Formats: sequence, C-alpha cells, structure tokens
Amino acid sequence: MIINNKWLNGVMGVVVGDALGCPVQFMRREEIKNRPAGLVTGMEGHGTYDMPIGTWTDDSSMALATLASLHELGTIDLEDIMTRFIDWYEDGDYTPFGEAFDIGNTCSLAIEDYEKNHNLATCGRTGDHSNGNGSLMRIIPACLYAYEKGLSDDDAVKVIHEVSGLTHNHLRSKMACGLYYFCIKQIIDGNGNIRERLQRGMDKGFEYYEKNIENRVELARFSRLRDLNEFAMTHEANIKSSGYVVDSLEAAIWSLITTQSFKDCLLVAVNLGDDTDTIGAIAGGVAGLFYGYDCIPEDWISVIRRREWIENLCDKLE
Repeated sequence: MIINNKWLNGVMGVVVGDALGCPVQFMRREEIKNRPAGLVTGMEGHGTYDMPIGTWTDDSSMALATLASLHELGTIDLEDIMTRFIDWYEDGDYTPFGEAFDIGNTCSLAIEDYEKNHNLATCGRTGDHSNGNGSLMRIIPACLYAYEKGLSDDDAVKVIHEVSGLTHNHLRSKMACGLYYFCIKQIIDGNGNIRERLQRGMDKGFEYYEKNIENRVELARFSRLRDLNEFAMTHEANIKSSGYVVDSLEAAIWSLITTQSFKDCLLVAVNLGDDTDTIGAIAGGVAGLFYGYDCIPEDWISVIRRREWIENLCDKLE
C-alpha cells in the first residue's frame, strides 16, 4: 500500500533520521569509521546517551510539540507552541520515555526566558553565536502548514520566521528555515529528480531573499547552495556536519543530492559525524517527503519509540 500523507512522510522522516543518528552523536567522522561496529548501517541502540534502539531526541520532540499544537488548534499559535516547549523541557512531554535530553543551549535559554517573562518578541536568542540548528531541526510542521494553507511567499516566510524566532531569532537561522521551506515546497509540487527540485527551491529562496538588500550579507553565507550540481561535487572532507545552522543545512542538502534513496541519504548524513541526529533529522524530513513513508526501511521504522502516537498525530492532520 502506498501511503500518500505528506505529514507522515515528512515528520516520520525527521524522527527516523533523528533516531538513526542519536547513538553516534558528537562522534567525529573518523571515530565512526574506526569504531568496532564501523559505519552506521542501520538502527542501533545505546551509544552516546545509552538509549534503547529507536530513541529520538530533542529534534523530534520539538517538532512533535509543534505538530500537536497544529493538530489541536488548526493554526500556528506561537504562545501555545512555546507552552508546549515548556511542557517538553520541564515535564518530558513529547519524548520517548517522559524525560527531555540532549537540549541545545539556545533552545533552553529561550524557553527559560519565555517561562519567566512570557514575551514572544524577546525570548528567541538574537546573538551571532545563537545560530545553531535548533530551529531548523523542528521547522517542518510550520513548513507543511504554510504549504497546506497555500500561503503567499511573504506570508509563508513570515510564519516560518516567527516559528524559528521562538528560539532562534537571528536572521541567519530564520533564513535557513526559509530556504528549507522553499525546498520543501518544490519537493512536493515540483517534478524531476531530487536535485532538480531542490535546485528550484534554492533558486526561489535566493530570489525571494535577494529582493531585500538588507538580507544579502546573511544570504551570502549560504552561497555554496546556489548551484547544487557544483555543490554535489564537493568532497566529503569539505562538508562540515557541526551544529552551526549553515553547516547543518549544507550537510543535509549534500546528503540528499549525492544519493538516490531514503536509506542511502540517511546513512550518508549520519556517517558524516558530529551533530548526527540533527543532520539526519533535517535530511530525513526532505527525504521522507520525496521518497515517501513506504520507502523508509521497515526494520528502521518498526523500532521507532511511540511510533503509533506519532502516526496518529500525522494522520489527523492530513
């Protein structure tokens, strides 16, 4: 049976990528290659956080908190999303086992600020050093919402930036989320292979942001993504897989355009090392939308913790 549910395709892609990368998070590329088990070839347990196989981390938790808000309210409600982030952070809601772990500094500072001051305009961090990947990793529900509602580019980008800005309110982080949105829109609506669709997404994203001259300094940081045929020729040694948002987006896109299946894409992404769960999650969301839920290996998806709950959330939004 072919499942044609874009919410399920994209969100489960994020969760599977996250869980695949969790056991080797923070391991360097060479460490993964040289460990007794060798390169990651499938789902594993334990590792960095000593968690059971199929465990997902903060990436999925924050995306699922956003998804649950959309499911209940039918719209983007920033206050409700932040309240759910607090429920995750403080009480372990939206987690595999009732306890939050692997929380980035920028996210925790933003959540603590909102919990104290209840000010959506100031809780998101704006410093240059607050450009981690913590909003990009969780942005796919907002992207799918903007797509489903048929929002104009201006309205879609406004929503994407607002949802990113809850924790990561620097233009660079918001722009990464915006470029991701334009790519997702082309993945769903476009034709051709995955590289062709992503190229059109990047073209539209760069065209959109270039309309405002104030965006151009930050946009230049993403310049390697302008020509994906050229970028695909980049050697693995020149792909960084850190938690810096530009590195993370580049690593995910490179994994997508140098492979031809969901499985291969996610294995390439995770075996890049370093911030493996998030690179896997970012790449997994796009790969899930392009290849579909049915192309996720069954032995991967069968071990995902709280799988039925996640699938039910997605089904109710389709």
